[in-house]
Amino acid sequence: MSATLRLILAAICLLLLGIAGSADARPSNKWRIQCNSDADSDGVVTLLLSPKGAEAIEVAIAISKDTGENAVARAIRNALKADERVAKRYKVEVDDGEDVLVKKRGGEPNFDLKVVSNTVKGVRINLDRE
Repeated sequence: MSATLRLILAAICLLLLGIAGSADARPSNKWRIQCNSDADSDGVVTLLLSPKGAEAIEVAIAISKDTGENAVARAIRNALKADERVAKRYKVEVDDGEDVLVKKRGGEPNFDLKVVSNTVKGVRINLDRE
């Protein structure tokens, strides 16, 4: 394969990665955080709430080993509600035991939500726009 062809293929790959990355940034007015399985280790789940046009808010949630998925959801809810930056912009509640709903308050911008990191073995965190 020629060097020129390799450069073209590399450029196409980078372009596709850029397009895929930008497709994830779709703010919503409400998110569902699904907590699956129990904690097999101590660790931290770090979430990033990014309101459109405003400063992002990062929240780290400590989870202890042997915490069940419903208790993981409650820990996430409690940590988000305890953060004043989050509490003034969003309503946070547990739904169905293992899910956490995060909804913008009236007048607040739509927001993106991402899992920055999850060091808790066994616990899977899935995010859904609602």
